[in-house]
Amino acid sequence: MDIEEVKQRAGPREFSPKDDMPEEYRKAATRMIQFHANSEIMGAYLEKPFIRQAPSLDRKLAFSAKVQDEIGHGQLLYRAAESLGIKTRDEMLDELAEGEGKFLNCFHYPMDSYVETPMIAFFVDGAAMRRQATLKSTSWEPYAHAMDKVCFEEGFHVKHGEAILYELMTGSKKEQEMTQEAFEEWWPRIIQFFGPTNDKSTHHGFASEVGLKQMGNDELRTAFLNAYIPKAEKYGLEIPDEPRISKNDDGTYEVVEEDLDWDEFFTIAKNDYEPGVGQIEGRKASQDAVEWVRESLDNHENRLYGSSQPQAAD
Repeated sequence: MDIEEVKQRAGPREFSPKDDMPEEYRKAATRMIQFHANSEIMGAYLEKPFIRQAPSLDRKLAFSAKVQDEIGHGQLLYRAAESLGIKTRDEMLDELAEGEGKFLNCFHYPMDSYVETPMIAFFVDGAAMRRQATLKSTSWEPYAHAMDKVCFEEGFHVKHGEAILYELMTGSKKEQEMTQEAFEEWWPRIIQFFGPTNDKSTHHGFASEVGLKQMGNDELRTAFLNAYIPKAEKYGLEIPDEPRISKNDDGTYEVVEEDLDWDEFFTIAKNDYEPGVGQIEGRKASQDAVEWVRESLDNHENRLYGSSQPQAAD
């Protein structure tokens, strides 16, 4: 199949490992799914410390389940990417450990306080749901298939984050003030979650033409603002003055893009932002620490089957 036929046929769940896909499509899909898988893994590492730091047993259990879910999503997505035949799961994990794998901007920032947890679990996961819901109709069937499970579980994660936000914003005055401060710090990062504007996005055009992406960054960002500004205000959060956000006559919102720090965003995109570098190195240390487990499992599989072959996502 050539790329023109791909563009003509592009539709929800149209292509699978049974199709002879051109290399240009397979590389683009691999880049997109690998980015998503890396983000699931790095997000889990950001939240992992709160399994211990959460203030109650129920919250500790919820954080434990959420972290396990996110790691599972990453593994599921690596398998979906692997089915394109460009990279193996191990290669993608090694690239992440070596600082070559890219992931979402919000997971490059450290999270030090419990009051920051709803910034990830409610707002960032809510933003992710906006994007992921559209990916259930992506053209690479194993990716769309993985999204069925991911979206189902992310829905619980958003409710978990919303419950924490409710507790904090109905708690003591000090808790409310600290949560507002965290919101002001994270809000610009969350708005940048969807990436650069469509006209500055390197990959948007081709990904859209071959059905990998169903909505552009601008449309997703606007949809998020329309849904989550009212939710933030409902819980008593005040929307920061910067970046400026205008309200249209029809009640929808638009952000003034030049108010966002795109220099910092693109530094992050290159994995050059210092706090993010520390988090990449931390995850590499964790990966290295359990190398012996992977070797033992590979040796066991080799003894049983003669080799350790990658498995298709579905």
